[in-house]
Amino acid sequence: MKTQKINSIKMTLKMALFIILINTGCAQSNKKDSQTISKTETKSTAKKPSIDIQTAVITGNLDAVKQHIKAGTNINEKEPMSGSTPLMTAATFNKPEIAKALIDAHADLSIKNNDGGTALHNAAFFGRIEIVQMLIDANADKTIRNNFGATPRETVMGNFAEIKPFYDMIIQQLKPMGFTLDMDELQKARPVVAMMLQ
Repeated sequence: MKTQKINSIKMTLKMALFIILINTGCAQSNKKDSQTISKTETKSTAKKPSIDIQTAVITGNLDAVKQHIKAGTNINEKEPMSGSTPLMTAATFNKPEIAKALIDAHADLSIKNNDGGTALHNAAFFGRIEIVQMLIDANADKTIRNNFGATPRETVMGNFAEIKPFYDMIIQQLKPMGFTLDMDELQKARPVVAMMLQ
C-alpha cells in the first residue's frame, strides 16, 4: 500500500511535468503556421485557413479545423515543444466537437507526444468523459503506457487531494490560453473515467 502511494505521487509529479510541456508547446504553436501536407493524404484544392490548426483547436474554431481537414493539412502533425497533435490539444482544452471532427477524419489515435502520452491519456487525465468515450468508440488503445509507465486509466487512479495542487498549477498556466477545468466536476469525473477504461 505504501509503495502504491509512493508510485501514485511519482506519477502525479511526472504528469504535472507533462502538462507544463503541453503549456509550453501550445504557446509555441500559436507562433507557427502548420502548413505540412501528410504524405499519405492527397493535396486538395481547398484553401487552408489563415489560422494554424493548433490555434484553431485551442480557440475552438471548428470551421477552421474542418477547412484544414478539407485542405489536406496533416492532422497528425505534432507541435514541436510537447509533441501534441491537434487531437491531443482538443482533449486537453475540452473541445469535443473538434475531437469528433479529427477522429472522423481518421486522426491517428496511437500517436504519442514527447512524454509518451496519447490523446486518450490527455482526455482521461483532464476528466473529459465525452472525449474519452469518443476515443473508446474509435478503438483507441487503452493499454498504451506513457514514458512514466502509466496507462490512461492509471493517470486518474491517484488520490485527488494529492494531485489537486498540480491541477491548480495547470489551470493557472493554461488559463491565458482559454483553458478551463472545473475542479468539482473533475473530481467526480476521475472515477468515472477509471471505470470507463477498465
